[in-house]
Amino acid sequence: MLPPFTCCSGSGDHLDARRRHQQRKLSMLQFWRDGLERQLAALDGAISALQSQIDRDAAAPSEQAPQS
Repeated sequence: MLPPFTCCSGSGDHLDARRRHQQRKLSMLQFWRDGLERQLAALDGAISALQSQIDRDAAAPSEQAPQS
């Protein structure tokens, strides 16, 4: 014998199940967004550090080997 289907027992239960599903989906999407924001912040930091290194190297006088 199969257990009773709780998803189809009434319109109130259906609306409640839909609300719970939407809440879970919202939580999942927010979790994904938070992870992407962390990755984006890491990329921004790496780009900034690399740009400052490039600027520093361009501003430093070039050291050439003495000619003999």
